[in-house]
Amino acid sequence: MKIAHSLIGNHPVILKLANMENARYYFQDVTLLITHYNRSSSLTRLLKTFRELGCAFEKVIISDDGSKPEHLAVLRELQKAFSFQLIASPENKGLGHNMNKGQDAVQTTYTLYVQEDFVPKRAFLTHFRDALEIMNKHSDVDLIRFYAYFKYPYLKPFSKGFSEMVYKPLPWYTNHLKFYSYSDQPHIRRTSFFQKFGRYQEGKKGDVVEFEMCLSFIKNKGKGLFFEEFTGVFEQKNTPDEPSTMGRPKWKQQKEPPILFLRWMYLKYRLLKHTLELMLTSQQTPKKDMVRSFDEQENTVGSKVLPQELI
Repeated sequence: MKIAHSLIGNHPVILKLANMENARYYFQDVTLLITHYNRSSSLTRLLKTFRELGCAFEKVIISDDGSKPEHLAVLRELQKAFSFQLIASPENKGLGHNMNKGQDAVQTTYTLYVQEDFVPKRAFLTHFRDALEIMNKHSDVDLIRFYAYFKYPYLKPFSKGFSEMVYKPLPWYTNHLKFYSYSDQPHIRRTSFFQKFGRYQEGKKGDVVEFEMCLSFIKNKGKGLFFEEFTGVFEQKNTPDEPSTMGRPKWKQQKEPPILFLRWMYLKYRLLKHTLELMLTSQQTPKKDMVRSFDEQENTVGSKVLPQELI
């Protein structure tokens, strides 16, 4: 086995090059956490793409949210090929619960979170390595985002194509996207994330769960970085058979002047509403230890991805 000695901060050998059929980049102390619900074809594509890029992580965890039996059957076949830990649920309990039980199982320092309908691009190898280097050198960085639908409005250049997201509380900073410094889209975070920002709210819609974490991230003085070329690392792919579970109302996408005016009024209302919600958000009490629940875990496998035949 050949080792590429790559020093990231004070952490030696973050990148390991294995002498296998295809060169493999091994990201030590990183768990790939993927949440899944009834999109096994998309999950298959994601796992295959990481393998084709030559990527391996210390551990891969698939957190399933009560998928249909036909999708679970595919997951169990994929598990034989990709050696991941599957955490199943007897019923659908929502995105918040699914992310919580998945994150509870992570034991490495870092978590790379990706939903199953995303696909990494070739540029992932370079920019993910850069993100690890930044997080190892800067212990105050809580999260680094790799994808977005829109550019975060208030950015301060940081390093290697990443910029710091700066929340501007003053009322003349009127872009409502300033509240979205956190996102459920692909990102790397410290596994201690829950200690600082709390757990995801359960029993609520996915967009509400995401936004409440946005508020907690701001309230608890989170520091996040945003990759400026935010469509260059991952691509979101949805098919008619496995469509996106989130959608924008059609009226928001119309360009007629009356609709644009109504949208302008709506965004001003949202700005006020979100400001009040942030004021009412509780500050997280730091905890020394997090209690990990493994009641729903099953089939724990080896911590390294092994080379096996693709399904």
